[in-house]
Amino acid sequence: MKILVTGGAGFIGSHLIDALLERGDEVICFDNFSSGRREFIEHNLGQMELVEGDLLNKSDIEKAIKGCDAVFHLAANPDVRSGAGNTKTHFDNNIVATYNLLEEMRENGVTKIAFTSSSTVYGEASVIPTPENYGPLIPISIYGASKLASEALIASYCHTFDMEAIIYRFANVVGPRSTHGVIYDFINKLKANPEQLEILGDGTQKKSYLYIDDCIDAMLFGFDRMKEKVEIYNIGSEDWTDVRTIADIVSSEMGLRPEYKFTGGLDGRGWKGDVKFMRLDISKLKERGWNPRHTSNDAIRMTARWLIKEIG
Repeated sequence: MKILVTGGAGFIGSHLIDALLERGDEVICFDNFSSGRREFIEHNLGQMELVEGDLLNKSDIEKAIKGCDAVFHLAANPDVRSGAGNTKTHFDNNIVATYNLLEEMRENGVTKIAFTSSSTVYGEASVIPTPENYGPLIPISIYGASKLASEALIASYCHTFDMEAIIYRFANVVGPRSTHGVIYDFINKLKANPEQLEILGDGTQKKSYLYIDDCIDAMLFGFDRMKEKVEIYNIGSEDWTDVRTIADIVSSEMGLRPEYKFTGGLDGRGWKGDVKFMRLDISKLKERGWNPRHTSNDAIRMTARWLIKEIG
């Protein structure tokens, strides 16, 4: 199968490309390198086609999508917090980019798309673990709103133009090649000041963390078994952990015992728009035969070990 991966040089995208190539698919990596990194894909440059382009540019997409059988759409601005500072970045890079991609798929006869959405579409869910049929969906971040809008666009194109889609709502994905997030932030803060660690919020924020290997395995498991016009699956671990525990794990892996300084405020959230408690109900995908192999704390510890070596 010939597959276009948008955002292919990013954290998740580069791991997905590794897996697609390993199983024999033909891959086109599409990225504008705004957040993706060349070093994440350089080991595959001889086995795939790289198109350096932007989803806001129609001709770039047209060049990449010719002859493709399916699209894995991962390209997006991944920083949830940035939406509070620049309200347009998620609108352009998530919503407009998705619309442009769908239009090129329609015009070029590409009918199958896998989309990486987010747990943030649920907002502050009153049901935890949160199932896929939870509603109403009321995101509290612009990032979450942009992912939900993209889901709606994809669903409408599937029903209007006879396409098929699988939509993945991710927990917090961590692992090698992570370039942002709480583990990354803690390591950098402790490198700068080993004696004290600033922790946003009150440390009680509790969420599910998914190791990258489990994430890719779940994505391909669902994709290979698509049956409906639009399928939606939560992908996460079977547990959750709080921010203070993450701080303990990172500090332990660095051999440090820093004083914790909590910023508090915002009802103990890390920032405005931060969902304080998040755990996904993954029973729908489990019933089809998929199971995660790692716990949240295991995923955090393995990621911390890799990042500590990488950051230096």
